[in-house]
Amino acid sequence: MVCGGFTCSKNALCSLNVVYMMVGLLLIGVAAWGKGFGIVSSIHIIGGVIAVGVFLLLIAIVGLIGALNHHQVLLFFYMVILFFVFLFQFGVSCSCLAMNREQQEKLLNSTWRMTSDVTKENLEKQLDCCGLLNSTLDQPQFDSDFQRCKAPCKAKGQCYTCGNVMLEHSAEALKILGGVGLFFSFTEILGVWLAVRYRNQKDPRANPNPAQSHKDHSRGPSLIMSGSCRMQHIETSPS
Repeated sequence: MVCGGFTCSKNALCSLNVVYMMVGLLLIGVAAWGKGFGIVSSIHIIGGVIAVGVFLLLIAIVGLIGALNHHQVLLFFYMVILFFVFLFQFGVSCSCLAMNREQQEKLLNSTWRMTSDVTKENLEKQLDCCGLLNSTLDQPQFDSDFQRCKAPCKAKGQCYTCGNVMLEHSAEALKILGGVGLFFSFTEILGVWLAVRYRNQKDPRANPNPAQSHKDHSRGPSLIMSGSCRMQHIETSPS
């Protein structure tokens, strides 16, 4: 078996989709574990992670079935959807790597406004902080959050803002997130390339011995011609 042939492309595509299935199941399991142990209480975060896991799992199943059966339609939809996923993930990963501190603060502010009070309280307890950022632009919001804050540091009378605590590690976290996302985006474009290559290859099971069939096909006209020549020779020979 030559690597790059039909069987090699099939095995590589199946292996890649098995990895995608494992990643999808891992995302679903981690989200359920985080919800069960109360690590993450926001239903939106849990639902988003589970949705990504289910979507990746379904795409992997479609790709695996298409690879096993050499199904042209499934492989076509698989590579188109995976290509759009690659574009989206590549853009998000590059944005994470290129984001500076000012952009991080804007992102935190917009996310904090959409976050529920229960999630804010849980986050403040876990990080031992109160409020997001003590700035003049969001002073009313900060005062309101500080009054509702139930973090242990409030009893001590000395609390850091949650925005500063998160920004201390956000740069490193964004680099890791962007790097991992960029790595997986290249595995997705690899899956697209394998699907295109495998889809255009001919299944040897459909014609197990093409040389023999070609030989038989080429011998057919010659046999007919030789037979007709004999018939003509018999007809023209004197009786």
